[in-house]
Amino acid sequence: MPIFRLNNELIFPNPEFASKEGILAIGGDLSIERLLLAYKNGIFPWYSEGEPIIWWSPDPRFVLYPEKLKISRSMKQVLKKDLFRITLNQNFYEVISNCKKIARPRQGGTWLTDAMLEAYVNLHKAGYAHSVEVWKDGNLVGGLYGVSLGKCFFGESMFSKMSNASKAGFITLVNELKKSGFRLIDCQVYTDHLKNLGAEEIPRTRFMTELEGNHD
Repeated sequence: MPIFRLNNELIFPNPEFASKEGILAIGGDLSIERLLLAYKNGIFPWYSEGEPIIWWSPDPRFVLYPEKLKISRSMKQVLKKDLFRITLNQNFYEVISNCKKIARPRQGGTWLTDAMLEAYVNLHKAGYAHSVEVWKDGNLVGGLYGVSLGKCFFGESMFSKMSNASKAGFITLVNELKKSGFRLIDCQVYTDHLKNLGAEEIPRTRFMTELEGNHD
């Protein structure tokens, strides 16, 4: 499959043209308009510092349906004890900054570039990117952020400085999304952590169909 090179025109190729690994295009920019167009079409940026912007649309896609959230017995006990104070959109910058410093297994530690951080802060200021903060004794010990469009939430990154912190934040977020009628949470690619919470892989064609009906 060819890898498409983007220019200043605000357009993406059909995700069906993505490579086996999920790479669809390179180049372009991280403007609010381009990022929103990407998410609406099931595409997201992921690249390392010093590389061109790389746009992905993997197949299969890893998603969580809010009603399928799984909470283990031990995690229910953690939540019942109110060990953490959990807030929404109280400190987006600190959450994304911590996500930048703490690597996710699939991303090698440098995936959240300075340009990416700035772009998602701009998305937050525009009302599209949101954060969950997890506090313990007044300290930020975990959190996550993502993008919300229509009835879809696109999870981007999470961090944890204390056992169960990010998991408590994620469960709280999913329950809040469920109350608000959200129907789909995009987790991008497989992780054991989210699999244990109920996430599952679906074909990209199904993901695109569900996305089309829920992002407006």
